[in-house]
Amino acid sequence: MINNRRRNFRSRQSKNNFRRRNESIVSNNVSNNFNSNGNINFNRNGSTNNIHVVEKAMQKYQQLAKDAQSNGDPVLSQNYLQHADHYLRRFNELIEKRDNNFEKNKISEKALSEKNDKESEDLKQSSS
Repeated sequence: MINNRRRNFRSRQSKNNFRRRNESIVSNNVSNNFNSNGNINFNRNGSTNNIHVVEKAMQKYQQLAKDAQSNGDPVLSQNYLQHADHYLRRFNELIEKRDNNFEKNKISEKALSEKNDKESEDLKQSSS
């Protein structure tokens, strides 16, 4: 059986609006806490919360400063050194934050082990 009915194709205008219509549907179904595209923690300017990324950027600007100095451009060298200094400060902040979290976790683990030891002693005493 041959179907002679003509197919209905979307016009160009509706093709352009397809994404827009789809986003409005998604945004109505998703709570306000999340982005409609699913990238919750996406940072467009690059992540400066990763110690390794910050360290690599700091080293890059230090090398660029050395290269500019050797090429005889002290202004550009100073500019790169200021960028490197910014990343050095951020690197130190992240190291300090990591150390504080480590100490906090160490203290909480110690308190938890002490609590578990006390509970096990109480169980031993109550069973005897």
